[in-house]
Amino acid sequence: MAGSTTAGPQTQSLISLAGVTKRYESASGAVVALRDVSLEIGQGEFVAIVGKSGSGKTTLMNLLTGIDCPSSGSIRIAATEIHESSQEQLAKWRGRAVGIVFQFFQLLPTLTAAENVMLPMDFCNAYPSRERRERALHLLATMGIADQADKLPHALSGGQQQRAAIARALANDPPLIVADEPTGNLDSRTAEEVMGFFGSLAATGKTVVMVTHERDLERHFARTIALVDGTIVALAAVAS
Repeated sequence: MAGSTTAGPQTQSLISLAGVTKRYESASGAVVALRDVSLEIGQGEFVAIVGKSGSGKTTLMNLLTGIDCPSSGSIRIAATEIHESSQEQLAKWRGRAVGIVFQFFQLLPTLTAAENVMLPMDFCNAYPSRERRERALHLLATMGIADQADKLPHALSGGQQQRAAIARALANDPPLIVADEPTGNLDSRTAEEVMGFFGSLAATGKTVVMVTHERDLERHFARTIALVDGTIVALAAVAS
């Protein structure tokens, strides 16, 4: 049904949107970015959100991360009712429950790779301070760049920076990873490696939601959800 879709078969839902609409007021009148969207995404799913510019992808990502709130409808992620939470509550929730990966990496240039990964732990006080560097090094090793831990971002390749950004997103062990065009600035070989990392995260039970324009990556996803003018219009079958 247009405008709604459910989680994959035999999958426990992590994300549930019901009748979500998001409108913005402007000088020329109200702009509806999302319109009556109902959606479920299961724990451990690797899902792509696709659509042209202006289709509502960014708005949907902002709602899933608690950066923005719906004008109407409800959003539940795990046990948290996003639409009923204050900004202070959302900030605390986001730090522990969501890892965000950006197209342009967004690593702080004056911090080493390890220090960038430690930053979310510092903000949320998620681990004892004496354990944070050890955890950061473990995550960088998982991403295959342990030897780059003490280098500043400018000394890393694009692929290494994105691996560090993924490690940072995992710092507080969140159940949800949201990625916005994470392969957009990578060569095809590195993009495949990064997609492999995301796939392995989903295999361990983390939910990965990714915005992408790259059609050749579709084989990596369990589902692809297409948006047009703020409405879900297409849903790909579960990948074989």
